[in-house]
Amino acid sequence: MNELELKYGCNPNQKPSKIFMEDGSELPVTVLNGRPGYINFLDAFNSWQLVTELKAATGLPAAASFKHVSPAGAAVATELSDTLKKIYFVDDLELTPIASAYAKARGADRMSSYGDWVALSDTCDKATALLLQREVSDGIIAPDYTDEALEILKSKRKGTYNVVKMNTEYVPAAIEHKQVYGITFEQGRNDLKIDADMLKNIVTENKTLTEEAKRDLIIALITLKYTQSNSVCYAKDGQAIGVGAGQQSRIHCTRLAGNKADIWYLRQNPKVLALPFRDDIRRPDRDNTIDVYISDDYEDVLADGIWEQFFKTKPEPLTREEKKAWLATFSGVSLGSDAFFPFGDNIERAKRSGVEFIAQPGGSIRDDNVIDTCNKYGMTMAFTGIRLFHH
Repeated sequence: MNELELKYGCNPNQKPSKIFMEDGSELPVTVLNGRPGYINFLDAFNSWQLVTELKAATGLPAAASFKHVSPAGAAVATELSDTLKKIYFVDDLELTPIASAYAKARGADRMSSYGDWVALSDTCDKATALLLQREVSDGIIAPDYTDEALEILKSKRKGTYNVVKMNTEYVPAAIEHKQVYGITFEQGRNDLKIDADMLKNIVTENKTLTEEAKRDLIIALITLKYTQSNSVCYAKDGQAIGVGAGQQSRIHCTRLAGNKADIWYLRQNPKVLALPFRDDIRRPDRDNTIDVYISDDYEDVLADGIWEQFFKTKPEPLTREEKKAWLATFSGVSLGSDAFFPFGDNIERAKRSGVEFIAQPGGSIRDDNVIDTCNKYGMTMAFTGIRLFHH
């Protein structure tokens, strides 16, 4: 099959719609269940590239959680702590490596991952399917599925869950085309290989770059390669923990992603872990409630009596002072940027979210200011010399 008709394009009024191979060759995907749409396939093909590159760069199973053609999270398989298992709502499951990778990818920003598209570098197994079965998700792309996993996924969303199998032998053309306003654009495919060699040009006084930091910087940079620009990515423990996508200014990317990283860390605070949720509260409602609890507006919400809808007993607020003290213990975070930092204010904001390692292209007329700011905090920064814009 060299073409697949879709229900509609980005919006219901955009018809007709299809995906096809211009050279008449076979499509490299097989739809095993459901009817994926235009945006689903945009997410599928971008996320597939991301996870296959993560697997190639790290040697570890990789997963991504995509929304609106940008990753909400991406991760490689590492052992999860009991705390992370709890905040990702997987402490009751037996996790395989690929299931752990997806738990981390979805756990980075659970609110944004609601209704996500999933990408796996490895065969989807029963453990991953069981994890997915209870989450709100639109579909999945993977190189293969075990029989048990496929049956579980086919039962999801009343039998309409989108399941796509990718041909791992497929090699895309070296030249890409797309149309905007009836005009065709052409460019060479971005086949840049991202690995530790890109991190050798360390420009700060501190030259320390641990193996864990190298791994996390590689994860951040590969994630940025498939994130709508401008974008930055905070990473820690083998996963993205904050992605700031599609902002017009660099500092807004850094703030947005930094706020997400802060929320990820605040979710691990003992007060958050001990919240007395009612037994009948669904996971998405827990995510939303935790987000409100962490916010500065929570005391106003408590005053309104809304807490009774979610909690067995009225929880004590997490005060601003407590949040500040907890975030002061945040450390070991890596930060990647898809283009140079034009001002030191990005470094100042990154410092607040525990950043110790940075990778960015360099090339700003204010590089000296950015380097000086890193030196002030003892950070390690590498200039990659490579921009990673994605549109």
